[in-house]
Amino acid sequence: MTSVEEHRREAPDSVACYIITVSDTRTMETDTGGPLIQNMLEEAGYTVIGRTIVKDDYEDIRELVYKNSVHSGIEAVLLTGGTGISPRDTTYEAVASLLDKSLPGFGEIFRLLSFTEDIGSAAMLSRAIAGTIGSTAVFSMPGSTGAIKLAMERLILPELRHVMREIYKRS
Repeated sequence: MTSVEEHRREAPDSVACYIITVSDTRTMETDTGGPLIQNMLEEAGYTVIGRTIVKDDYEDIRELVYKNSVHSGIEAVLLTGGTGISPRDTTYEAVASLLDKSLPGFGEIFRLLSFTEDIGSAAMLSRAIAGTIGSTAVFSMPGSTGAIKLAMERLILPELRHVMREIYKRS
């Protein structure tokens, strides 16, 4: 058995997650990304503690991510939206400013998969980011449903339990 297989075997059965959609225009009724993440998490056996929408404002995003990262019942925060390069896109900066440890491989692999499987060279415009704040895992992905499916299916769902095993190991 490889060490990765052993780590996955030792990982928790479920992870308590909180979902944040970053958008200036979406409401709980019109949001498609948040519900998609919620459905995918629940189908994979994860627990969703809550879901909200926040305007694409650096301070508001930062405050919401921090508040949920220190909440004792939340183990992972997943964000969607605000990861591009337009003047209003501040999710990357807000999340990056809070991370204790970054997982650069998340963004790197996400962009590689986006490039080869989906959008070609436009993948370089994505600023997906992940890491940890204390003992909470944080994943920030673009807002399109295609990007969400790609990040969730290929990266987050297969490794979230493993990520939590590693975080708990060091705590």
